[in-house]
Amino acid sequence: MTLQEYDYARESPSKLAASCLLLALTMKNLGGWTATLEYYSGYRSQDLHPLVKRLNFLLTYQPHDKLKAVRTKYSHRVFFEVAKVTPMDMLKLEEQLKSC
Repeated sequence: MTLQEYDYARESPSKLAASCLLLALTMKNLGGWTATLEYYSGYRSQDLHPLVKRLNFLLTYQPHDKLKAVRTKYSHRVFFEVAKVTPMDMLKLEEQLKSC
């Protein structure tokens, strides 16, 4: 999704990937940012929180009338229908990130 948005072009690919991973872990209730993830990524959980919130916002308020190719592709079961995953409520996400 971020490939279609100019606002994310200035983010480093590693920080973007780490933020996506943290959002996915939070959305699926699979735990938080561990010391191992911090060591290998080089990012503390707190460093990722603003970008995680922006990513969740992107999922929540995405335009449905334009650029449907990515959404269509990742709505297929081959890709585990990840485009159909419901975004987190922003307040709930905020609470969960505080506990990371």
